[in-house]
Amino acid sequence: MANPPYIVGNWKMNGTRAMLAEARAIDRAASRLRDVQVALAPPFTLIHAMREAVNDIGIGAQDCHVRPSGAFTGDISAPMLVDAGAGFVIVGHSERRAMHGETDAIVRAKAEAAQAAGLGIILCVGETEAERDSGEAEAVVTRQLAGSLPQGEEATVKLSVAYEPVWAIGTGRVPSIDDVGAMHRAIRARLAATYGEAGGDVRILYGGSVNAGNAAELLAADEVGGALVGGASLTAESFTAIVVAAVSGRE
Repeated sequence: MANPPYIVGNWKMNGTRAMLAEARAIDRAASRLRDVQVALAPPFTLIHAMREAVNDIGIGAQDCHVRPSGAFTGDISAPMLVDAGAGFVIVGHSERRAMHGETDAIVRAKAEAAQAAGLGIILCVGETEAERDSGEAEAVVTRQLAGSLPQGEEATVKLSVAYEPVWAIGTGRVPSIDDVGAMHRAIRARLAATYGEAGGDVRILYGGSVNAGNAAELLAADEVGGALVGGASLTAESFTAIVVAAVSGRE
């Protein structure tokens, strides 16, 4: 692929100001590895401080509201994220879909709100273990995509899709490389059907128990353009090892 691999750490509900030291260490490592694009998505409370603390990595958010402002206690809008220093936002993560009841329509609305504010998007899709075992994985994921992808002339600008099989997140289990490639090809086909030629420019990331030992092999799979990393992104040691593996796998 023409684009460098995009390795994004999702800190989820983890991190205090003391952990900015980890972000700085990741940033220093990334500054020495120019053939990869690195980013972190800390909790809302750390976005501004982390943006101030680093130089070479992207900083984003884990969610946003569909509206730019209003009486939505506890929510954060896309323009607020921009003001805090975020450059992108994750939408549609399986934990948001499952724990907060987010539908494909809500995910699409969030993606479009983020794009309207100028943010990049990482849009997540993925099947459960039961859906995988029943042979419905590709149908489920492509259906999620069809309902969640943003619309409009600029829809593919700064858009990435992250395939995260729900059963692999934080479990240590990973699909076979053949299965990863097959799903990413199905996602690419859905992107092409939705956006035409522009769909070929959308990066597709893999997420789900990515570590230094499997990163190079996963990133070499067909149509895999990067990784969305959970727990292994919380320390510079483990996350940097994945970033290095991503680079070495392309050499």
